[in-house]
Amino acid sequence: MRIKTPREKRILYIKTIVRWILYISIIFISFTAMTIGTWKKPMLLVPVALCIAINNDTMLSAYTGALCGFLTDIACGRLFGYNAVLLTIFCTAVSLIYELYLRKKFFNYLWITAIVSFIQCWLDYKFYYEMWDYADVELIFTEYSFKIWIYTMISSVVIYLIFSIINKFLMPKEHLTIEEVIKSS
Repeated sequence: MRIKTPREKRILYIKTIVRWILYISIIFISFTAMTIGTWKKPMLLVPVALCIAINNDTMLSAYTGALCGFLTDIACGRLFGYNAVLLTIFCTAVSLIYELYLRKKFFNYLWITAIVSFIQCWLDYKFYYEMWDYADVELIFTEYSFKIWIYTMISSVVIYLIFSIINKFLMPKEHLTIEEVIKSS
């Protein structure tokens, strides 16, 4: 195990603080973008929460999912805590899946974001519209929920690029010593 010097520890702390300041500012910019305009806008906080969950441990992913979920509830006018519970579960699961099985590749992020955002749009449709048996409720899914899902998928590409740039420069890199490399091979 390589021992880090005090200078390296300080640089690591500074990079981590700057990275989380950027994460929080992106969360609040996404929240602001979700609260302006019409009803047909992407759910920006879902891909943001998943991007953060990909690169962090489970507890930080759960906290980020809860924060993004509460902000989604506020932006969409939903029951307070509904999306928070969903995003906490999804972010924790995604963090564990990436930690144990998947590599941090764009295609993996894209299909996981597609699944999570579709499940969230579908549950929103089921609990807020179909359950109450409104007239022509199928049109709500095709005209609103499905289009919101498409917009979310398009915006997730841009969000992934932003987070990949942030993580490229500010994510701590693990350095292996020669002994560790020999033992692991």
